[in-house]
Amino acid sequence: MAIIDLVRWSPQGNKTIYAYRFPETNLSTYTQLIVQESQEAVLFSKGQIVGKFGPGKHTLSTENLPILRKLFGLPFGGKNPFTAEIWFVNKTTPYNIDWKTDSMSIHDPDYNTQLPLVSKGRYGLKIADAEKFLIKIVGTKSGFTQDHLTDQFFGEFSTKTKSTILQFMLKHRIGFKSVSAHLSDLSDYLKGTMSAFWENIGLDLTQFYITSIEIDSSTEEGRKVAQAISQQSAMSITGHTWQQEKMFDVANNAVDSFGSGNGGLLGGIMAINMMGGSGAMGGGGMQPQYNQPTFGGNNQGFQGQPAQPAQQIREIYCSNCSRKFPNTHKFCPHCGDPYNPCPKCGTDNQENARRCVSCGTTLGGGESGSACSNCNVPLQPGATFCGNCGKQVASGDNCNRCGTLLQPNVKFCPTCGNKR
Repeated sequence: MAIIDLVRWSPQGNKTIYAYRFPETNLSTYTQLIVQESQEAVLFSKGQIVGKFGPGKHTLSTENLPILRKLFGLPFGGKNPFTAEIWFVNKTTPYNIDWKTDSMSIHDPDYNTQLPLVSKGRYGLKIADAEKFLIKIVGTKSGFTQDHLTDQFFGEFSTKTKSTILQFMLKHRIGFKSVSAHLSDLSDYLKGTMSAFWENIGLDLTQFYITSIEIDSSTEEGRKVAQAISQQSAMSITGHTWQQEKMFDVANNAVDSFGSGNGGLLGGIMAINMMGGSGAMGGGGMQPQYNQPTFGGNNQGFQGQPAQPAQQIREIYCSNCSRKFPNTHKFCPHCGDPYNPCPKCGTDNQENARRCVSCGTTLGGGESGSACSNCNVPLQPGATFCGNCGKQVASGDNCNRCGTLLQPNVKFCPTCGNKR
């Protein structure tokens, strides 16, 4: 067989190839080896590594490869033939490996039920140890591509990824509603966990991203869960409950089932009774358990009663230690920092903040001013009631005739003229 005088590899096409074996093995001590930038060449002969070469032009002589004299008894000088496999390793850094997991079930703290989730993202790998990579995973293949890599390690990679994501969410009590806000932290945590997995086979995990965590809608169970969440969001926006929606459906069915004439009238009466009509039939069955949106300008609720604003209980992040606590607290239970809420969105701000870090609303900026004793929201100058929770302002500095809040520097009430 002919002896190969020149050995080189120039990758063709868009496919990512991590390692390529030169097809010929008949070499000599005159053979020229050309290794391009971002490549490394590794020679194997008789089951062991003969030599490794970086970028440049090399002659496979006994001076460069003294082990040839031991393996083949080759003398110095002359054109001495020998056989060896030459592997080229691609050491560039690809960032285009997409990944995704199949369904993983978790008990969600937001909805207090099991949710089927799927995740997907992208990562990049770089060959850090060519020798370890070739020995451990390439084996007898003639080449090793990105497809070979993802297929070979799909099972172990998917299992480890799902387990790490679920552990992180459970440890930090992250629910589905807020998981998108933690994708960056979760990606960093997962990268640190997965790096050791790839280092064991000679690869360096350069980048790792989680782009989304969503409800698994590929199954009937997942579609039902997604539909239920969508319905709950719609009811939260429109301000009605699940029981009210069902009663509306029953009432509509009653009207439709009776047809026209007296039957239609009877169906209408039943519907009015179920919806809380007036008189003897007014059972108040559709009366909401909380304030509904009003569209008039007189701030009147149902049945002409004044609507009292209700404080929505939710979790906020402490501006000092960044840990969550309910907005009903006046102080952070973790670090004791006072809760200084934005009057518009409720976000906790630093005591001397002039604008809300979340919505940009102008704050007190550390100036001395009164705050509501119930919800700690800053009061507007001259306010008699809190604009957030509706609690009446303490009357210790109010006019004793008309109740108007008096400023510290006034001597007479600006409303009734009574002397202070």
